[in-house]
Amino acid sequence: MSVLHDLTALEQAQGIAAREISSVELTEHYLARTQDHNAKLGSFITVTPELALQQAQVADEIVARTTDLRELSVLHGVVVPVKDLNFVSGVHCSFGSKVFGFTPPIDDYVVTRLRQGNTVMTGKTNTPEFGLACYTENQVTNPARNPWDLDYSAGGSSGGAAAAVAAGLAPVAQGSDGGGSIRIPASVCGLVGLKTSRGRISNGPIRDGVGDLGVNGPLARTVADAAALLDVMSGHFDDDPFVAPPLDAGETFLAAARRDPSKLRIGRYCTPVITDCGVDAECMAAYEHASALLIELGHEVDDVPAPFTADLAGAFETVWSSLALLTPVPPEQESELMPLSQWLRARGREVTGGELASAAWALRNASRMAINAHRDYDVILTPALAQTPRLVGQLLNEAEPAADFEAQKRFTPFTAPYNMTGQPAISVPLHWTAMSMPIGVQLVGRPFAEVTILSLAGQLERAQPWAHRRPVIW
Repeated sequence: MSVLHDLTALEQAQGIAAREISSVELTEHYLARTQDHNAKLGSFITVTPELALQQAQVADEIVARTTDLRELSVLHGVVVPVKDLNFVSGVHCSFGSKVFGFTPPIDDYVVTRLRQGNTVMTGKTNTPEFGLACYTENQVTNPARNPWDLDYSAGGSSGGAAAAVAAGLAPVAQGSDGGGSIRIPASVCGLVGLKTSRGRISNGPIRDGVGDLGVNGPLARTVADAAALLDVMSGHFDDDPFVAPPLDAGETFLAAARRDPSKLRIGRYCTPVITDCGVDAECMAAYEHASALLIELGHEVDDVPAPFTADLAGAFETVWSSLALLTPVPPEQESELMPLSQWLRARGREVTGGELASAAWALRNASRMAINAHRDYDVILTPALAQTPRLVGQLLNEAEPAADFEAQKRFTPFTAPYNMTGQPAISVPLHWTAMSMPIGVQLVGRPFAEVTILSLAGQLERAQPWAHRRPVIW
């Protein structure tokens, strides 16, 4: 017999609209699951039952008085937790740090969109300190663990969100991605994770950063659910510095995910571009399997050179270490930060204004060249990661934070370049290891072409469904 969390987010929304289930009933179900499993999963830093039930009650009241249910949001009444790097008015925000603590008086604009869509927030999901690591281990709460095997990390920096969705503590979740932070946990947790185009979802009013690397995006078990959440979260505000072109009249991301694309020309490469490292056999198997499936579906797949050079890593690190300084920390508490945060912030203080300007220019210039290098291709395929899921603590190295950072680069050398270019990129789970651990592949679209990669990802999912797979915790 199926239970509520067996349903997709879209099926839940349809049930709420049809008055077959209530948002309150659904919210209570997820709050109970969070109570039962959060301690071992490390999914949430803060749980907000009062706010969630209040929002669910409002959602049910709207359904009760609505005569045309087509007016409801596509995810009306559905649970969507928010990452603890984002502000929710009146809810404590930690940024994953025991040093930083703040209860904001305003929402981030992405949260405003979630409220406008009448979604329900059950809490703030776990993140590494200041979102700086690709694993989610901090001094605030338990590590975010992988529901497929609790000895393994859920990745980062949206690791708490991924763990929650993969384990059925939420049907979908908001995440953010400045160097792979949605795609990395999606890959290791067997989810769909979409890094959106720069300007597709607002970073406002205060979350825009140096280099414009970070964006918001959805994590979900299915492509359609991810597309539906993107429909809810997307849209610009008047003060946004970047604005993605609107969709064609009548088009939605959900509609795109539900239809097959026409024949696409797909380029592929598997050469790591952030550091010189190998690619694990399982990650290569996922890459080759995806290539074969794309050809079977009628697409043209060509080998192409990697469009980035290894020296670009230095410019990215200059910008990344400068970003680490944007979160204010009292000088007397700097030593209380985690070693990686201290090390990155120390590097950032050494960067001169001229060096930062040069690094930002280098990233932008390399991005233009990379986009032009692949202009004849509709989509680019790469491995999502260069290594299989890592154990909790395997990447963390408090004694040598520089070695920690190098280990992270070897783990995820394919994701950060597309934060530089601002292109949309999605991780989809097409491969599982013999130990039943998921391995994702990355599909990269042309600038602002979420419609194309969602359509292609949906076609891959229909050809090889994955949502029926269940982790250890479900």
